[in-house]
Amino acid sequence: MRRVAIVGAGPAGLAAAHAALRAGAEVTLLDASTGLGGQFWRHLPPSRPAAREGRLHHGWNVFEQLRAAVLGHPSCRVVLRAQVWAIDRDAGRVRLRIAVGDADGAGRTTESLVPDALVLATGAHDLTLPFPGWDLPGVFTAGAAQALAKAERVAIGERVVVAGAGPFLLPVAASLTATGARVLAVHEASRVGTLAAGWSRGTTAVLRMPAKLGELAGYVGGQVRGRIPYRPGTAVVAAHGTDRVDSVTVARLDANWSPVPGSERRVACDAVAVSHGFTPRLELALAAGCAVTAGGPFDRFVVVDGDQRTSTEQVYAAGEITGIGGSDAALAEGALAGWVAAGGGPGAPIPVAARRRIRAHRRFEQALSAAHGIRPGWSGWLDDSTLVCRCEEVDYGRLRSTASATASRGLRSLRLTTRAGLGPCQARVCGRTVEALVSDNGRLPLLDDASSDRRPLAAPLRFRELAALPDERTTP
Repeated sequence: MRRVAIVGAGPAGLAAAHAALRAGAEVTLLDASTGLGGQFWRHLPPSRPAAREGRLHHGWNVFEQLRAAVLGHPSCRVVLRAQVWAIDRDAGRVRLRIAVGDADGAGRTTESLVPDALVLATGAHDLTLPFPGWDLPGVFTAGAAQALAKAERVAIGERVVVAGAGPFLLPVAASLTATGARVLAVHEASRVGTLAAGWSRGTTAVLRMPAKLGELAGYVGGQVRGRIPYRPGTAVVAAHGTDRVDSVTVARLDANWSPVPGSERRVACDAVAVSHGFTPRLELALAAGCAVTAGGPFDRFVVVDGDQRTSTEQVYAAGEITGIGGSDAALAEGALAGWVAAGGGPGAPIPVAARRRIRAHRRFEQALSAAHGIRPGWSGWLDDSTLVCRCEEVDYGRLRSTASATASRGLRSLRLTTRAGLGPCQARVCGRTVEALVSDNGRLPLLDDASSDRRPLAAPLRFRELAALPDERTTP
């Protein structure tokens, strides 16, 4: 019986676990959260259940089926509050270093795991481009706003502006409305022409996805019923306030996302939810030696083949770390990765159906990127006082002047000089933004091989936890 370890219990991870179990594997499913579901199926804890929790979730029945199948299987070990803080490679195998317990607790236990195969389904988090005032209280990432709505039934404000790029803005607006907030408008940075040209590339793929069409119809209906304007080609370019945000400046953008002079207008609000896409969580994939795409700073993902294999032997990847395609794509990729990792045959119903769905979703991902991908003109709404790295309070002026004074495009040296990306979040929020600004949005090559995604420790660890680790250099 093959031993398969799966990191991440969102749609991709749960589908991988279910498929691997059906293929006869012994599965260990690890997740840092206190419950299954990941960021997509984020729900109330058992101590505060909801009578109709599925109302805020798409595919809730799928989640309930996967959860029951995984938790009820004798060959599946589920470990929650499990932080995989490092991956070692030795003699062609990978070893997972795990800390189990509260992330900020002092009583965590540590263990290591050497599986026969590993499926990485670590997901992604919000990518938010900086703008003047984005560090004010009341400015949230769209993902955080939706998490509060889903998991706590808390609205981030009474009068909320939703802005950024991508279809994710629509479910965020729906979640905010369901918790009692008034959404003033949804501002999409891409213009109508860009949206039409991009989505026309994926029309056939979308038409073959009735679930996606149903979701879109539901969100559009919610926008109409709530009288929420959808304004393409516009963006929040500044937030204003003292103790918290009290208004934003909205401007029209050209096709390059540069603000159109004279189009600015002030909008009163008490909260802002912003997202310009997603950043895949690549730390563990890079630690495992997996190759990533050679795209720009906002277009870097794990490279996989037709069976979700990475460049590292017996390591598979699924979900948002291979491309931003949504939960349906993650479910299909997870099912295929789990099945193949467990040694399942290629002609069985699971891999055949999964490959068919993945091909359609790949075209969907391409359309999504073409329609909503970040354009380089966004840096035009920055001023010298705009914080780029909030942890270390490094502003755009300091970053720009340091790069100019040193005549360097070396990411490592610039980070050491300015401390951008060296704070508590370890560049998870600002890393790719810093890369974009240093490299002129990817048009100029960086002068070193540094990456904001590469971290020796993928999660915080106490010194005493490190000191207590056993010497496993000769342990099989």
